[in-house]
Amino acid sequence: MVAWFIVVLAVILLSIAYVVYNYINIKKLGEGTPEMAELAGIIRSGARVFIRTEFRTVAIVVVIVALVFSLFVEKTSGITFIIGALMSSIVCILGMRSATYANVRTANKAMESRSIGETVKVALCGGSISGLSVQAFGMLGFVLIMLVQGAIDTNAVGGGLLTTIEGINPFVLRVSTYSLGCSLVAMFNRVAGGNYTKAADISSDILAKLRHDMPEDDSRVPNVIADFIGDNVNDIAGNCSDLLESFVATMSAGVMLSISLFNSFNADETTFMVSEKLFKASYTFPVLLAGLGLLGCLLGLGYAAYRKMGDNPSKELNLATWISAGITVVLGFFAALILFTGKDMSLYPEFKWGWISPWISAVLGIASGVLIGIITEYYTSTDYKPTRKLAEIATEGEAFVITKGDAIGSRSCLLPIVLIGVALLLSGFVCGTYGIAISSLGMLAFVGATVSIDAFGPIADNAGGIAEACHLEPDVRKITDKLDAVGNTTAAIGKGFAIGSAAFATVSLIVAYVSTYSDAVSPDLNFAKFVVVAGGIIGGALVEYFSALLTDNTIESARIMADVGDAELSKPGVLEGTVKPDYDKCIQLAAKQALKKMLLPSVLALLIPIIGGFIFGVEFVGGLLVGATIVAIPRAIFMGNSGGAFDNAKKYIESGALEGNGKGTAAHKASVTGDTVGDTRKDVVGVALDIFIKTMSTVANTLAVVIKQISLFK
Repeated sequence: MVAWFIVVLAVILLSIAYVVYNYINIKKLGEGTPEMAELAGIIRSGARVFIRTEFRTVAIVVVIVALVFSLFVEKTSGITFIIGALMSSIVCILGMRSATYANVRTANKAMESRSIGETVKVALCGGSISGLSVQAFGMLGFVLIMLVQGAIDTNAVGGGLLTTIEGINPFVLRVSTYSLGCSLVAMFNRVAGGNYTKAADISSDILAKLRHDMPEDDSRVPNVIADFIGDNVNDIAGNCSDLLESFVATMSAGVMLSISLFNSFNADETTFMVSEKLFKASYTFPVLLAGLGLLGCLLGLGYAAYRKMGDNPSKELNLATWISAGITVVLGFFAALILFTGKDMSLYPEFKWGWISPWISAVLGIASGVLIGIITEYYTSTDYKPTRKLAEIATEGEAFVITKGDAIGSRSCLLPIVLIGVALLLSGFVCGTYGIAISSLGMLAFVGATVSIDAFGPIADNAGGIAEACHLEPDVRKITDKLDAVGNTTAAIGKGFAIGSAAFATVSLIVAYVSTYSDAVSPDLNFAKFVVVAGGIIGGALVEYFSALLTDNTIESARIMADVGDAELSKPGVLEGTVKPDYDKCIQLAAKQALKKMLLPSVLALLIPIIGGFIFGVEFVGGLLVGATIVAIPRAIFMGNSGGAFDNAKKYIESGALEGNGKGTAAHKASVTGDTVGDTRKDVVGVALDIFIKTMSTVANTLAVVIKQISLFK
């Protein structure tokens, strides 16, 4: 099996080489006019300062948590925790830097070529650096840990430098702490990045569109520049760490379930129901499937980069996703065939249909991911009825916009959740608990392509903003506006995918969690027990509290920033355009507010399962995770899709598609109100909820054995 890990490592290194190649090519392109270069430099510098400041705080938390793990749980787990945090941080920095170079070069390409196809290539090149980095670096740390620790000993016992806790398997803990390191960075990035970007965005909308009747991306409004920075901080860095964490979590769940199932089925040491060969195949398949998915992404994105593109960006971007998913399906079939054929599975009831069972589970996850993207596009794109109806009802006023947007968000929850439920049911039927983890991984096996397409959105958005702020010609703005509209849809699809993948990942982590502390072949969480029901109710309530906390933090920051921006606009010469406002003041304020408010929500996700488990035991935590997941997934989908519909309805009106109701009309102002409400929903709460439930589930997985032994009420 080591040979397969080396093959995967080769694919990872090839992908990293392609990332470096794209990064060099992006930097070679011109930045356009001196004004464009200056603005791009401000955006790049602001994003870099924010990330550097944030990571100082994150580094302190990472070191403290790593020491706790190494001293008291398992001596090497602190190192793997740091590796996970490091890989996630590298991806954030790479993605954000590439986006802040690609944004101005995308605008310049539109100015030079006047071609949508050529401009799309630049934005996609920048996005592919983010996407491929997520999958390549997430796998790099994971594969290196697997190679260094060698053959997995299912009976190994670990211990910390100061204490020894019975029942801890060091192999399981290294994998789970690597995932937890990724999760911690993702939580900080999503909470801080969301607060930063939406406080800036909402305050700039209030100033430009409601108080002063100015264009959307007018550079006279200092908050606009902070908003440009926020697009990179949240939609690039935050999204990269979010999906990297989901991706790593599903791989970890697959390996952990392999070990749990092997131990459960072979509890009677005189009768080995699962052979050593089958066991090795079961923990190798998740890693190999992910590696083949990365290869599929490399081929799909490479093809899209080198083919001649037309004037339909959506078609070109969808093609890259379909190629990546298709290659993953085909290669995954051969991986299952090679790994599981010839293994004696007659006594292993988990694999209902023999060697092909894991592949079927993976295909179910892949299909779910693609379909969730299609459903999200239907509810958020201006090409379809829901968003157009929302724009049309804006003529009736703000109350109608908000009510209709809420209805769209609620309606959009049903089909994605049914898809997730059906995929999980079928995966469990075909391949048992192991199949659930593989189905989750299948959905994320081509995450490199989905993140690349998602990253296209903020790059295109920034390019459009730069084009307007630097007063480029109207036909250039038409190109960037079209890319921006497509980018809004790809970003909404990316959020839907992130939430859907979080649902899959969390379910697989919950299954792995119950399997870790249970000795049964088919582990059960008994909801007839009052302690489990209590945990479920509290878990659901915590999701609502977490949502309120994030919303309050963002609105408070937006209010403060709007007042500061207004003070800048009142300075003589600023509104006339003869004097520049103090951009640094707003940028620093946005960063200060975001960093100030990121600690409490992030620490809550870490401490809730630990405190609840140590007091009430493992079953209470199981209920807590299930309750939080059941409430969080529909709420996150509602937030993401209603917010996306609000945003695109506003852009639909601004495009002039609603005759007699363009910019500055009452209908437009009503849609701006909807967009302002939707901003916090889609870019703060919706995207943070999936991290919240994944982080709690990862913490629970990591400490399941510890909680079982030392809880007060066992």
